[in-house]
Amino acid sequence: MSKKEVPSSIKDEALVTKRRNQMIKGAVTLFIEKGFHKTTTREIAKASGFSIGTLYEYIRTKEDVLFLVCDSIYQRVKERMEASIDPRETTVQSLIHAVRSYFQLMDDMQDEVLVMYQEVKSLTRDAQDYVLQKEREMVAMLEDVIRNSLPGRESEEEIKLLANNIFVQGQMWGFRRWILQRQFTIETYTDVQIQLLLNGVGEFQKQEGGA
Repeated sequence: MSKKEVPSSIKDEALVTKRRNQMIKGAVTLFIEKGFHKTTTREIAKASGFSIGTLYEYIRTKEDVLFLVCDSIYQRVKERMEASIDPRETTVQSLIHAVRSYFQLMDDMQDEVLVMYQEVKSLTRDAQDYVLQKEREMVAMLEDVIRNSLPGRESEEEIKLLANNIFVQGQMWGFRRWILQRQFTIETYTDVQIQLLLNGVGEFQKQEGGA
């Protein structure tokens, strides 16, 4: 799917990028505090450091701001996953490293990820399809790690489900942090989830072997 473009009346691409980054930073803070629907474009402009008139030189609607926020967050997550996960590694340790890296990323960006999943439903359908395609690409990275770390041990169906389980477990640290952080640190949460993952894979293999 090709990149969705948000029109701007400004032709200087470097300036557009600079202003939109300011806009994204200001909007994320407001969306965390108030939510997308209760935040006004005037508030976004103020938090971004420029006037409402300037804001509308770079976007058309408030929904454009939300798209830019979601797109930016997904891109940052994807880039950090690519930097920390090598899907070509072929040991169980590489799977453990991938899970640790991903969970730490979810801890580092928990506010942004929470905003993204709370508000993505407010995007237009084509914008939703675009940003969710990025999620599918990130899940596919985890599928590659599992496929290479456990060669021949799991079916394609199981690999896809394991990858989605890991993806959601990482996000759950942000969704359920109010409860989970009373009992776990991100390190202990990660350790337990990895142990459950490895136990589950081992138990499945045991059952397949007829034990």
